[in-house]
Amino acid sequence: MQIISTNIGNPTPIQWNGQQTTTGIFKFPVNEPLLLEEEAVAKDTVSDRKVHGGVFKACYLFSADHYPYWKERYPALEWNWGMFGENLTVEGLDEAKIRIGNIYKVGSALVQVTQPREPCFKLGIKFGTQEILREFIDHSFPGTYVRILEVGEVNTGDTLELVEESENALTVQQFYKLLFSRTKDIDLVKLAIANEALPLYKRERLKRYV
Repeated sequence: MQIISTNIGNPTPIQWNGQQTTTGIFKFPVNEPLLLEEEAVAKDTVSDRKVHGGVFKACYLFSADHYPYWKERYPALEWNWGMFGENLTVEGLDEAKIRIGNIYKVGSALVQVTQPREPCFKLGIKFGTQEILREFIDHSFPGTYVRILEVGEVNTGDTLELVEESENALTVQQFYKLLFSRTKDIDLVKLAIANEALPLYKRERLKRYV
């Protein structure tokens, strides 16, 4: 897996339900390394700390491999890396294979895979339609957040080197599908509850199914 773009965003005003707010989803490539700090990417915009940023969502990775699919669905948009609000656009990232809890060395940083991205209305604003939320859920390749175990810099061309594979077999894609499935796979629920790389509140919510 290789970093092909590093992206940050400026605060952008948007209208939602008659009210003005801001978002950092309008990211753009930068020709400089990103400093991955414990709760956010330096110089990036995190507008709503309740749902973005923090230890378990410090940096967002999205796969370059999925761009052709979305470009075909939305050909009229102006496309560039960072389109999905990701800080790191990664070639070869496969949510169906990457386990939650995996630890990678990338640049001088050490990161751990924590959870998939769950789309919100701001992605809909970015794409010009809220229909993108259902499409994004159905496509099942949401990218992943990571926590920063060791603060460091990441640059274009750096590779993600697996340092430790999680003993818990739950993949990013499996957990993503589990979140949105009406009928829960109990075996996956149990894996999720036991996976300490996931935020505690997410694991606690799943306990009602077992």
